[in-house]
Amino acid sequence: MFENVPAVKECYDKGNLAFGTIDTWLVYKLNGGLDRKVFVSDPSNASRTMFMDLKTLDYSDSLLDFFRLDMSKLKLPKIVKSGDPKAYGSLASTVLKGLQITGCLGDQSAALVGQKGFKPGLAKNTYGTGCFLLMNIGEKPVVSNHGLLTTVAYDFHNMKPNYALEGSIAVAGSSIKFLQNNLEFIESSAKVSQLAETVEDNGGVVFVTAFSGLFAPYWIDDARGTLFGLTAYTKKGHIARATLEATCFQTKAILDAMGKDSGHELKELAVDGGMCNSDLAMQTQCDLIGIPVIRPAMRETTALGAAIAAGMAIGFWTSLDDDFKEVNSRGTNTFRPSVGAEERNKRFAKWEKAVQMCRGWASGD
Repeated sequence: MFENVPAVKECYDKGNLAFGTIDTWLVYKLNGGLDRKVFVSDPSNASRTMFMDLKTLDYSDSLLDFFRLDMSKLKLPKIVKSGDPKAYGSLASTVLKGLQITGCLGDQSAALVGQKGFKPGLAKNTYGTGCFLLMNIGEKPVVSNHGLLTTVAYDFHNMKPNYALEGSIAVAGSSIKFLQNNLEFIESSAKVSQLAETVEDNGGVVFVTAFSGLFAPYWIDDARGTLFGLTAYTKKGHIARATLEATCFQTKAILDAMGKDSGHELKELAVDGGMCNSDLAMQTQCDLIGIPVIRPAMRETTALGAAIAAGMAIGFWTSLDDDFKEVNSRGTNTFRPSVGAEERNKRFAKWEKAVQMCRGWASGD
């Protein structure tokens, strides 16, 4: 920005530039802006600037130097705990004026907390426009050798910080929108399972939904969306099934990578997000990863995670082990595998073959 946006460059040269992520701006504004100048961020957000050292949870001189940032010209927010009774200030206006702000988490970290992923080896997947998988790896960061990111899960008041491995899928719910808006297969996203259930299986169709390349753990920039296995008997239902399966296959690939990097054997997967409303999609996911898939009745887990951060800061809750056993546990759906390892591996091998065949479409090679 300071190299390409004149107004930013001018502020930077004058030493007046302040920069932060969206949480910093929100807290600053909620506190009344210049009146109080509350300028903070939590580690789960600050890590996404790529300026923060994951071990110290403070800004790294070597990273700031790498990005050629002169800190005499730039003000960055103070990094404080994800749950803190005082650091985030209080609301400056509205009927809630004076109410303390005590919790702040990045979107996906908050969802992991909301899914009660407090122990190493616990993982969640949020099926939104894209997909975001996070696995708790404990109190020490683990550098991935299998295409994943290392991030901060949470840093609560009076506790040691916990870290997570993260894998992102570029296309999940947006593939359903593709069927709806581009191909006009369905009237609404909610109808995709109904269409997919008009056939017994995918009819041999594999859909690699790499509309803008593949993210974790493949990182293939020049891949593009490709349909394999079409025959004269292929129907809309087969393509709908293959579309749902594409997200499930990529989720399996990320979970396999997480297991290799973390050394933890995943026992179950917690899920949330719009696409998890499909029983067919969740049963397919369960069959492909071979472990139970847990879907809570209340799926606004990101908001719940932020509330947990705030509550831990003021002592509303005191123990992550004991206080949350019954939280959001009513009405939970558990999906269990219905196919064996041989069938699961056979399906995944076909997917991996399709992934390798989708390379190079953007580059023309």
